[in-house]
Amino acid sequence: MANRVHNFNPGPAALPLPALARAQEEFLDFAGSGMSVMEHSHRGKEYEAVHHEALRLLRELLAVPESHQILLLQGGAHYLFASVPMNFLRPGQRADYLLTGSWGERALEEAQVVGQARAAASTASEKTYRRALRDDELPPSDDAAYVHYTTNETVHGVQFHHIPTVKAPLIADMSSDILSRPLDVGRFDLIYAGAQKNIGPSGVAVVIARKSFLESGRTDIPRYLRFSTHAASDSLYNTAPTFAIYMIRNVLAWLKEQGGVEAMARQNAAKASLLYQLLDESPDFFRAPVERDSRSLMNVVFRLPSPELEDRLVSEAKKRGMVGIKGHRSVGGLRVSLYNAISLASVETLVQFLRDFRAQG
Repeated sequence: MANRVHNFNPGPAALPLPALARAQEEFLDFAGSGMSVMEHSHRGKEYEAVHHEALRLLRELLAVPESHQILLLQGGAHYLFASVPMNFLRPGQRADYLLTGSWGERALEEAQVVGQARAAASTASEKTYRRALRDDELPPSDDAAYVHYTTNETVHGVQFHHIPTVKAPLIADMSSDILSRPLDVGRFDLIYAGAQKNIGPSGVAVVIARKSFLESGRTDIPRYLRFSTHAASDSLYNTAPTFAIYMIRNVLAWLKEQGGVEAMARQNAAKASLLYQLLDESPDFFRAPVERDSRSLMNVVFRLPSPELEDRLVSEAKKRGMVGIKGHRSVGGLRVSLYNAISLASVETLVQFLRDFRAQG
């Protein structure tokens, strides 16, 4: 469509155009039922078919083993920041958090409201983060209830390119890079992700958990807050966010048609390489602060010589149909989010614009 912008927003983020077009086509009359999917009962066969297709596609695309169950829950990562310790951190136990950015900090803060939780390792330096943690920096954590980390920090642009080796149950917030690359799900006891980056629209969180770990969860918390409640009812314990899950189905079907996460990984690497190459060409003009082996393929952060120049770049980019590149309000600067739905052509357009802007000085 001629009036579609290049959307580099960090989340809610760009959705694949075919997934949106499919929703548009089916919006008023879903599956010949004479009404929208939003109007269907979550207990009816029309919606349940969508619900279970979304779960099936997630299992297929991420190669989720039978030892793990997939949940679709209302809310997002903030809900999981609190519900994870509520379910798995008992009195007298301790949870270890690995910090490489602000979202890990937020998760730790919520866990500390629930019980004993600590920053077991951190790469914070001069009030910012520039790299992921190495395995030789991790504490033993043998006696921890679980170890939690954020695979990709959207604010600081730091990404783990390996899975930390720990002895305690491993929990990961993958909100911003799930489905962007192949994943060994069996290494994790629980994975969670807000949908609004690579999965679908906001309002839904995906949880993938080892069944035995789910069964070990606390039962002295309200029933709705127990993961085991939703696991037992196939994520239909209460009225599901039906339209959001329908859109997840559309996005996952598109992703499968593109060749799955392997194809996405190749494309995402190509997009990020193109942008980082430009930034590295002119370190006197573009400053990429994250160490090379920890650079995010999803969220590229960088600075210009002055905040005024950054503001001008954001304004000029918008005039040329490129939006969402202003850095997070807590750190400033610039940020380009390169989720699955962002095409290589969009990145090429942005890179050419950045070259032109650099030449203008």
